[in-house]
Amino acid sequence: MVAPEKLLTLENPVFSAYLFYSCVLALKMLSMSLLTAKARFKKMVFANPEDAAMQPKKGKVKFDDPDVERVRRAHLNDLENIPVFLIVALVYLATDPNPVIAINIFRVFTAARIIHTITYAIVPLPQPSRALAFGVGFIATGYMAFQGLSKLTF
Repeated sequence: MVAPEKLLTLENPVFSAYLFYSCVLALKMLSMSLLTAKARFKKMVFANPEDAAMQPKKGKVKFDDPDVERVRRAHLNDLENIPVFLIVALVYLATDPNPVIAINIFRVFTAARIIHTITYAIVPLPQPSRALAFGVGFIATGYMAFQGLSKLTF
């Protein structure tokens, strides 16, 4: 058990792991913007005329390129899942969970989100690969939310 005044300090291994995996997930989400840009430049399709004008002979405005949209959907999926994880994980952390379990949940969620991106946007694989990666992250977040709720009293 961590003393309450040390719960949100680097002396708490769970909080340190939370910070580490939060940064990994933030970098992963930032990389999705670069992955989208890479897909746009590869296909020379852009969302805005001024962007297409940078490539006057090849660039065009297009909103339905399947490769670009696949990366954008993967990014949107991150935006729908990672912020929820960050909030729920912080609540879970406040319950002073078992460090081994908590740190492994953070690892599993982070790995699941990376695998989800790989199987969705980088090397599309047939289902259920993406669904399994999504499901693992979903279950990890759900577990932490349930644990957080079960320990909260008013």
